[in-house]
Amino acid sequence: MQLSVPLLRTATRVVRVLPDPVAAGGAGLVARATVRFSAEQRLIAERNMRRVFGPDAAPELVRRSVVGVFESYGRYWHDTLRLPYLGVDEISAGFTHEGIEHLLAAFDRGVGPILALPHLGGWEWAARWLIEVRGWEVAAVAETLEPPELFEWFLDLRERMGLQVIPLGSRAGSEVASALAARRIVCLLADRDLTGTGIEVEFFGEQTRLPGGPALMALRSGAALLPTAVYFERDRCHAVVDPPLDTARRGSIRSDVTRVTQDLAHALEAQIRRAPQQWHLLQPNWPSDLEALGLPPSA
Repeated sequence: MQLSVPLLRTATRVVRVLPDPVAAGGAGLVARATVRFSAEQRLIAERNMRRVFGPDAAPELVRRSVVGVFESYGRYWHDTLRLPYLGVDEISAGFTHEGIEHLLAAFDRGVGPILALPHLGGWEWAARWLIEVRGWEVAAVAETLEPPELFEWFLDLRERMGLQVIPLGSRAGSEVASALAARRIVCLLADRDLTGTGIEVEFFGEQTRLPGGPALMALRSGAALLPTAVYFERDRCHAVVDPPLDTARRGSIRSDVTRVTQDLAHALEAQIRRAPQQWHLLQPNWPSDLEALGLPPSA
């Protein structure tokens, strides 16, 4: 489905007007219909599930899991559209967590921590909890979108939740560094290389590139790099914060970034395996994905 600002505005009105169970059920229906009509996204979801479950996974397991991916993505959109209109008590009641001690300890380093996340579950609910319930400042790097009005819509949505949004681009590194120095929590989605200049790693047993930014910023700033995932669990979101990765300097900056990014890839694998049907990565992420879609290899 092609996103547009009028479509998103209409969906927001529907989510706000309808009783929540009805709106959630409608999101599920749309998601299941999308499985049938989004052939490319369905193929990527199938390939991702086979990466998680292995090449010999039963076809029925893969099929059910692909439907689960789209249903989870539908829930993500349902939650995202209503988040700015929920009260603090609702945000708190809808959120649980484990590993928060790693986040608390990270502030002892004198800079903000980096949360490195996969495209999994409902991370924006966690961001609002950090801001509204705990009173922390949170920044996140966001992909710029076309057309510009679509990016502005997302920017407005996230800023209304209290997020500092840093557009991905030439200034993102310096803005992230400033946010960390100001002791803000910085959220970086880390399971997809958007620039084509990422670090080559093994990810689910296959070579690809992942963004080197999380490792680079942690190495340069001294910030704790915390692999973090937010899962849908029944009617709540549940965040899991893993212990910080080893970001001690051992060699050149390039070799250290490569080492830490590979460690992060393994941490992301473990997080995704916990709930693979909530992995909303529906774009080609490995060179073999491009080949399967009949697309030219990336430069």
